[in-house]
Amino acid sequence: MAQNQDRFKQGETAAIVGIVGNILLAILKWWAGTVGNSRALIADAVHSASDVAGSFAVYIGLRAAKQPPDKDHPYGHGKAESIAAIIVAVLLFLVGFEIGKSSIESFFHPLQPPKMVAIYVVIFSIIVKEVMFQYKYRLGKRIHSDALIVNAYEHRSDVFSSIAALIGIGAAILGGALDIEWLVYADPVAGLFVAVFILKMAWTLGSDSIHTTLDHVLHEEDTLEFKKIVKNVPGVLKLDQLHAREHGHYVIVDIKVSVDPHITVEEGHRVGKNVKKALVELDQIQNVFVHINPYNEEDEEI
Repeated sequence: MAQNQDRFKQGETAAIVGIVGNILLAILKWWAGTVGNSRALIADAVHSASDVAGSFAVYIGLRAAKQPPDKDHPYGHGKAESIAAIIVAVLLFLVGFEIGKSSIESFFHPLQPPKMVAIYVVIFSIIVKEVMFQYKYRLGKRIHSDALIVNAYEHRSDVFSSIAALIGIGAAILGGALDIEWLVYADPVAGLFVAVFILKMAWTLGSDSIHTTLDHVLHEEDTLEFKKIVKNVPGVLKLDQLHAREHGHYVIVDIKVSVDPHITVEEGHRVGKNVKKALVELDQIQNVFVHINPYNEEDEEI
């Protein structure tokens, strides 16, 4: 229990770091984009602002997921993290659409080249965002949090969008210095690239989160250790069925095992309890539901 509480504490801390960091970066980018006359940087500021909402959704999801099982949610609240991840993906999609729309509209208006302040802020943003990605991704993997991993990729998408913005702003500034008019439009082109990248990432991350939410069961190769443990439990003559369902950061196992049909109900019940005890010792498994079948040699031969 203490380990589980520590997991959520680390996740919530990471979410808060993301919220504060993204607010500061969004304000800085918006200011630099406005003062520096860069549409790509303003688009990047909107992206960072969406990350604020994403980190907040992750924070709420982690708070909900740590609630213990109750009468209405006997399997726990682990899927709250996956739902938070879906919300983040939807926010990313909306932001990508708006950035793309704004960038396309820019081609129909006369533009002025950006100023150097935009370059400095973008470089600073790339460094900060990559640090935040590494921090959240590694933590998300360690504590098995889909929401935190998706949120980390939000930061990584910001890194790539900032790199695109850096190239576009640099080309636009160069075009202004060399009096090459068409290069000035490299800035909104960079904004359009950022939009496409965000839309693609939103689709990928959203699809993965939805897949997990829809009672996804672990693949055969992911349950080999579970099956090996069950078969080694005294009294288990045959493993009939094993379904391991992902519920956010933990797994619920439904299992059917065959035992000697001539033992008492109490003895069969004891075998089932030993199966459950052996499996829940694994960190990722929170609960096990065991069904006991009578072993039949004829069925085995068939």
